[in-house]
Amino acid sequence: MSRIAYDPVKDSFAGMIRGRRWLRTLFYKLLNLFFLRSWHVRSMVRHLHAINFSGYKKWNVLDAGSGFGQYNRFLLDEFDNAVIRAVDVKESYLEDCRSYFAGDIKNGRITFENLDLLKLSIREKYDFVLCVDVMEHIKNDTAVLGNISRSLKDGGYFLMHSPSHRSGEDAAEGEGSFVDEHARTGYSRNDIETKLRKTGLIPVEINYTYRKWGHASWIIMIKWPMLMLNRLGMGAAILLPFYYLIFLIPGLIMMNADLTKSKEEGNGIIVLAQKG
Repeated sequence: MSRIAYDPVKDSFAGMIRGRRWLRTLFYKLLNLFFLRSWHVRSMVRHLHAINFSGYKKWNVLDAGSGFGQYNRFLLDEFDNAVIRAVDVKESYLEDCRSYFAGDIKNGRITFENLDLLKLSIREKYDFVLCVDVMEHIKNDTAVLGNISRSLKDGGYFLMHSPSHRSGEDAAEGEGSFVDEHARTGYSRNDIETKLRKTGLIPVEINYTYRKWGHASWIIMIKWPMLMLNRLGMGAAILLPFYYLIFLIPGLIMMNADLTKSKEEGNGIIVLAQKG
């Protein structure tokens, strides 16, 4: 087995944590720990906010593809001035988030909405748009980038993370991506830069993630366990504590090595752009 259907695994986890607030909070912490992209995204958001948005009374944020909602939890906990509109196309995930974030919704800090990014039509409202591992699922990505650009205020920032053009190396020969649900393998630096400029977004920083050590950590921390879960079902979860007892510390050390800046290509790409 070289390809994996992520959605069934994600849906299984969603079912496990549904209605269990403490378990969902723990799940968010585990996602932040185990997924290297979260390390990169949170680091860049903290840096960006400190330089550009710490003085804002109200920091208008669009989470374009909110998924489980872990980045919403991060943003609300870390930044008191964040006011978030979280959108996704999966209603069950949105309902779970509406329940979990009920207090924040009541306080006017976040809303959750079922919205296809191809239909995003709001103009010049957001200071910041976050889009983590979403664009690779959308065939007409240029149209979505155009919608995001138009939704940003002048000078607003867009941060995205996606697999890179090298992520197909994890699939078997003749298969475009390791993940079944992906519409494309990923982006190269030149590819995403061209698409950004075409839609009115000026690249500020483009870096590859999941380089040599980051990719190695992904294999032992995510790929192998996901293949186990895909093949054996949630029964494999019984084995995972013993598995991570062996691989957790080496994996975290490898992940930390990926945070250093490098021109080396990797299997992921993180992009910061500004509306000119």
